[in-house]
Amino acid sequence: MEANDLLQYYATHSVMTDPGEYRHLFDGLPTDIPSFCEVVQGLILHTHWAERYGMQISKERERENSLRKITRQLARIMELDDSPLTVARPLEKRVVGTCRDYSTFLTAFLRHQGVPARARCGFGTYFEPGKSVDHWTCQYWKADEARWVTVDAQIDQFQRNALGITFNTYNMPEGKFLSAGKAWQLCRAGKADPQIFGIFDMWGLWFIAGNLVRDLLSLNKIELLPWDGWGMIEEPKQEELSQRYMEEMDRVAALTLAGDEAFSKIRAFYKNDERLCPSPDWES
Repeated sequence: MEANDLLQYYATHSVMTDPGEYRHLFDGLPTDIPSFCEVVQGLILHTHWAERYGMQISKERERENSLRKITRQLARIMELDDSPLTVARPLEKRVVGTCRDYSTFLTAFLRHQGVPARARCGFGTYFEPGKSVDHWTCQYWKADEARWVTVDAQIDQFQRNALGITFNTYNMPEGKFLSAGKAWQLCRAGKADPQIFGIFDMWGLWFIAGNLVRDLLSLNKIELLPWDGWGMIEEPKQEELSQRYMEEMDRVAALTLAGDEAFSKIRAFYKNDERLCPSPDWES
């Protein structure tokens, strides 16, 4: 695939990021990355940060975590507060979500303006000392530098202060966010301990493998929820990865790290393996 075709692919919406009937809400949004991130942060309340902000989330509202499509999230956002998206909502009127949602919203905003963008699944090294925690970011194509730039749209000033973050989250330095493919290769080469990769009580190579498949799917514009799983994601059991599966993940990791020249292979891998095909009701 030619470079222009690849960039056009990522500059158009997926099923998940298409705002549909709410497209008009995206008109008049800012065009710079810091302002984009500020808009995203004013719409979403991270379910795992809520208490630190002084908020208690009800069981009913926790269900908002499972609103996969931007259209459904936008419907809920406007139900809670019908102000323009550029107006930051009070905490109690933000849609409840996770890091994946910050990433897909930023991806959606950028794609709406014709900027190539894609959500990425992997691990953040800046949430817990000595750990690399399950996380999603967004990459966008910076045309004047001809490169992909990684952005963490979740990190607002409150989180920056709480975590002691001093690096630029709008242009992430190498190694702060590790794609799942990078994490996999580090562990397979014996350069990192698989048990530092995960979240809550879920750590290890099997967890990295799940994120690796999610990242491959996201590169094919299938932006899953963090707990979505079928086929190739659900094959491994904790601590019981077969040699065949590990070798297969070696190939997937190499593809996701190979750069844009591997894009046609990434697309072909997805199209030719039925284990990667979403279940018929995955959008609902």
